[in-house]
This record gives sequence, C-alpha cells and structure tokens, in this order.
Amino acid sequence: MPAQRRAATPAKPAADAASAPNGPRVLKKYPNRRLYDTQASSYITLADVKKMVLAGQDFVVRDAKTNEELTRSILLQIILEEESGGVPMFSSAMLAQIIRFYGHAMQGMMGAYLEKTMQAFVEIQDKMQEQSKGFYDAKGMPNPEMWAQFMSVQAPMIQTMMGNYIEQSKNLFVQMQEQMQAQTRNMFQNFPFPGAPGQGSGQGAPEKK
Repeated sequence: MPAQRRAATPAKPAADAASAPNGPRVLKKYPNRRLYDTQASSYITLADVKKMVLAGQDFVVRDAKTNEELTRSILLQIILEEESGGVPMFSSAMLAQIIRFYGHAMQGMMGAYLEKTMQAFVEIQDKMQEQSKGFYDAKGMPNPEMWAQFMSVQAPMIQTMMGNYIEQSKNLFVQMQEQMQAQTRNMFQNFPFPGAPGQGSGQGAPEKK
C-alpha cells in the first residue's frame, strides 16, 4: 500500500525583530483575521489577547501587510464580546451619549475626562486591594470572618468616597463646559457678523426724508 501523506501544516510567519524582549509584544493580524504572536511564534485568539490585558502585558497589534497599528480595534472587539456575552458595563443611554460626543467640540475634552476618571477609579481599587492583603491565608483563600469585617467598615467609606468623587467630577466637567462656552462667546462677540444683535444691516442708515 502506498504510504499516506501527512497533511501540510501552514507555514508560520517569520519572527519579527520588533518583538524584542525590551519592547512591547508584537501581534500580527492577517487578512484571514488570525492573530499571530511573534514572541511565542504561534497563532492566538482574542481570548489570549484578553489574558495579556488582564496580566498587564504591554503589546501592540499591527497589520501584517501594511504595518498599520490595530491595537485599539482589537481592544474594542474584546469589549464588544464582553458587552454581548456577560453582564454589560455600559447602558444603552451611556453608549448613546458617548456617540453624541463624536464630532462635537467637546470630543477631545471628553476623552481626556473619561481617561482621568478611569485612572482615579483604578487607584481607589488598588488601595482597596492593598488594604485587604492581610485577609488572605497562605493558600490565597480569603478569611470569611475577617473579610466580612473589612467590608462592613470599608464599603460605606468607599461608597461615600466614590459618591463625592463623582459629584466633584460632574461639577468640574460642567465648569469646563461653561468656560469653553464663555470663551467662545468672548471670541466672537467683537466680530461684525451681519444681522447680529447690535450690528447694522451693512447697508447703512436709512436716509431721512
């Protein structure tokens, strides 16, 4: 009997010099939508990319043909899967409000505002995790009694702190918006726009008969 031929395995792309240990991990996206990890020399999935995010690994996603950076696009795909599959983090009203800011004069300010707000929330989370380290045993399991005591004290404090922070952030954003509107009014009030209040029609005063 003739010897059976083994199925040919697809060739793996050559390792990328950009995926040096000192730089970010480089992931290549191919036209077939497959992602290739140049550091591990293997194909990966969005689930693997999510694990990298959770582990705090620095990586960049690039188009294998054009070298265009696609990191944001991949991260948005992960968010879409999480929003569709699990408990959604964003309500429809919130998503609609975010969409309304695209193309708005406040778009740049809104992006910076959300980023700073997220950073402050992460700092609060880190502080809480640091304070709760003593409530785990040698095996990493939480002590139920000590954890209950910790939460009974910390939960109201955290809730109050977050409430105050959200209120301050809201007031700050309103002030920024009012300042921008005031600056815009001051910038254009001295321009002689035709038909503007206090401006002539541009045809001169009517002749007296």
